[in-house]
Amino acid sequence: MTKTNQKDTESVEFPSFDATQASEQFRAFAEKSTEQTKEVYARMKAGAEDAQKAIEATFENAKTAGNEFTSKSIAVLREGAEANLAHIEALAGARSFADLIEMQSTFMRKRMEVAVDQMKDFQVTSQKSAETLAKPMKDVFEKAVKELRVA
Repeated sequence: MTKTNQKDTESVEFPSFDATQASEQFRAFAEKSTEQTKEVYARMKAGAEDAQKAIEATFENAKTAGNEFTSKSIAVLREGAEANLAHIEALAGARSFADLIEMQSTFMRKRMEVAVDQMKDFQVTSQKSAETLAKPMKDVFEKAVKELRVA
């Protein structure tokens, strides 16, 4: 009743497994992974250094732009104060009420023209500063995009 099938009792053969070949493949895989990791690390390190330099340049440019704005603002305030004092002196020497009104009208027109010119100057300075501030980061970004296209 319990007859064993002879095929069942025979040992099952497994395909041969060459451990040396497997270890060689594993070693090659590990070396390739290590090399790729080193390359990625080198690229990341270079990118981080470039970004750090760009940030430092941006802060330096921001400092320069801030100093330029401060200088221009002080010059504008000084010019306005001097013009106001000169105008008050001129008003004190007015001979009639009509002269006073004419002086005031002329002064206001000139001050408006000066204010428009000053705003144009500030606008040009702002645009130049914005371009200068953005340039280092823009250069780093363009370099990174170029490297990605190559890779």
